[in-house]
Amino acid sequence: MLKTAPLGRTGMSITRVGFGAWAIGGGDWAFAWGEQDDTESVAAIRHAVESGVNWIDTAAVYGLGHSEEVVARALKDLPAADRPYVFTKGGLIWDEANRRRQASRIGDPASLRREVESSLRRLGVERIDLYQMHWPAEDGTPLEVYWQTFRDLVDEGKVRAVGLSNHDVKQLEAAEAIGHVDSLQPPFNLIRRCAADDVIAWSAEHETGVVVYSPMASGLLTGAFDERRAAALSDDDWRSRSAEFTGDGLRRNLALVEELRPIAERKGVSVAALAVAWTLAVPGVTGAIVGARRPSQIDGWLPAADLELDHADLDDIAAALTVSGAGSGPTRP
Repeated sequence: MLKTAPLGRTGMSITRVGFGAWAIGGGDWAFAWGEQDDTESVAAIRHAVESGVNWIDTAAVYGLGHSEEVVARALKDLPAADRPYVFTKGGLIWDEANRRRQASRIGDPASLRREVESSLRRLGVERIDLYQMHWPAEDGTPLEVYWQTFRDLVDEGKVRAVGLSNHDVKQLEAAEAIGHVDSLQPPFNLIRRCAADDVIAWSAEHETGVVVYSPMASGLLTGAFDERRAAALSDDDWRSRSAEFTGDGLRRNLALVEELRPIAERKGVSVAALAVAWTLAVPGVTGAIVGARRPSQIDGWLPAADLELDHADLDDIAAALTVSGAGSGPTRP
């Protein structure tokens, strides 16, 4: 049994780590991680669930619908009592004629309702456990309008709870005035640490659950990444175009990993598990979304679910951040 924590006021208690289904969406879209083997993806999801992970985070845009379909395939034969919670996201509309074109951020209520129906169909469920607005809308729809639509979906039984992803404090305040924000999903890891100072603190004050994404910095903090792998990233892997995976940014990030290794060894875990556990040590963080493309990757980060970091550990990690110069934001919880 893995430790759980209440996701805000939703009534759901989730394991401190959840399965992230971004990468398993496959290739040939704007933010792909390259081609994936669906059979391995299904095996990875099932291994996570069998290991005690009780929630999966996906999104309609991951693989342009494909990730949700793979999640459905992995969960299809599971007894109801063994099924994990399924979280997904909407508000991004893609162009089927140009799959590599970046999706548009749409908040129009009619569009959101079509998206919900499509996600329900792809996931093969009657109700989505947590539905999140992926990014703030850029089509002119006021936040108050799209957030009211989300709250209406709860009242109609289409979704159990609703949240916001990639929204700032001002936007969270505007949404909360309409109806409670059940959860927040911000990017947060040892390299991108700024969320601790604003949106995570806000969430703790408002009983809003927080599930952070990219706690291993999209692979940089796994302990298995190096300059050779960075140089070999395919053109359809979005990381090949990221400043964190090239030049000085990459060198600082890899230097951080080397500083973290002796701390991880002392704790008897992988660098990946240590990095994830650090995000979970931040007050207000409910759980971390951790990706995997094959079962063996899960075994590397799963110990983070129960790993406790003491003051000495946190001091050493803060020192590692200072020495490496990696990232920005507070250096300790």
